[in-house]
Amino acid sequence: MLAAQEIAGRRQLLERVSDARLRSDALFNVVRSDFLYERPIRERHRIIFYVGHLEAFDWNLLHENVLGLKSFHPEFDRLFAFGIDPVEGGLPSDQPSDWPSREAVHDYVIRIRTALDEKLADGSLESSGQGRDGFQLDTLLNVALEHRLMHVETLAYMLHQLPLDRKLDRNAAHENQPTLAAAPLTHGMVEIPSGLANLGLARDGEVFGWDNEYEVHTKRVPAFGIDQYEVTNGQYLAFMAAGGYETRAFWSDEDWNWKTAQEVSHPVFWSKGRGGWLYRAMFEEVALPLDWPVYVSHAEAMAYARWAGKSLPSEEQWHRAAYGSPDGSERNYPWGSETPNSSLGNFDFSRWNPTPVNSFPAGRSAFGVHDLVGNGWEWTSTVFAPFPGFKPFPFYPGYSANFFDGKHFAMKGGSPRTGACMLRPTFRNWFQAHYQYVYAGFRCVNQ
Repeated sequence: MLAAQEIAGRRQLLERVSDARLRSDALFNVVRSDFLYERPIRERHRIIFYVGHLEAFDWNLLHENVLGLKSFHPEFDRLFAFGIDPVEGGLPSDQPSDWPSREAVHDYVIRIRTALDEKLADGSLESSGQGRDGFQLDTLLNVALEHRLMHVETLAYMLHQLPLDRKLDRNAAHENQPTLAAAPLTHGMVEIPSGLANLGLARDGEVFGWDNEYEVHTKRVPAFGIDQYEVTNGQYLAFMAAGGYETRAFWSDEDWNWKTAQEVSHPVFWSKGRGGWLYRAMFEEVALPLDWPVYVSHAEAMAYARWAGKSLPSEEQWHRAAYGSPDGSERNYPWGSETPNSSLGNFDFSRWNPTPVNSFPAGRSAFGVHDLVGNGWEWTSTVFAPFPGFKPFPFYPGYSANFFDGKHFAMKGGSPRTGACMLRPTFRNWFQAHYQYVYAGFRCVNQ
């Protein structure tokens, strides 16, 4: 039996799962019902898949091996089990008619939620919750929670690409923070002295982490300089004006071939208007905000860095700039130990869109580097790979291991649509080099 404190902790965890459901439901409600079968990003599933997927994931994770529940719709359990990694080639070719009706999917979702909630409320809270492969129920609930929140972010950038007339303008209801007017920007670099970066989580710790976050290890990082702010739309515009997309020397062979074949000539969040460049915000197109971070693929970020005579930071360089301190200690967050809140950065669903990169001076790191957490994930030069001592989760063996292929790059930080629980220093995100759609920017380091 669990102690009273442990039961209270589990109840709080279940409340967080319930809150995450509300977030995903609200996001699906942004889409006009006639367009749930659209595919805003060609490499991804249709929107209707994700309506069923979030519940199917929770059900497949918990129902039989943990809670002793029998499946009532095995076909849907399989259909909605797995998403698509945005790979090049082999694009999905399914048609809307290949998918179940909205009503059938909605019924599936409701039945799963009802069954799981009733089981978790019938006394399971007081049990030790020893579940699948020896993992505690709390671990699996954290997996379900963060998986859903990851998809809430993925769905947001998908919906950014959905034509505006196919969305309901819920800007007033969701944009619950005022527009920020930041001071004029003065770009520069911050010198980071040599020191240690403590990467990863200890297995005997109390903080939840995904399999790729283990185990803790230390790397010595030589001194380097890093951009004080993320690269902005305005800076990237200068790269474009200098012929950045037309200059072969700024691109690797693979990246150049991709850019040429796909006719990539600007960031995917930009469009050309009569009076100049426009930015595709969630509910409208606006004149390009020059002081917002630019969102680009890894390939585009690398090209800019070469043009600037710099490079992208490694994962350990980024970590040192974000969490290190002049006295050699490390912080829980760039700003210190204070719980993340809206005065410290643009994260945890507070806004649909970016803010100026100097909007949150209170969130800067001990070295004076701004905007490291929130406002856009940041590409690193580090190929996504296992840490020493890596062990895949037995209940989700492919979560990380399927992407240790040399084609994915680690990203750090977080975006406006990243949940606060995933702002921990050890959380790692990753995507392939030619994927333009994620809320990801970058900053440079001296070579």
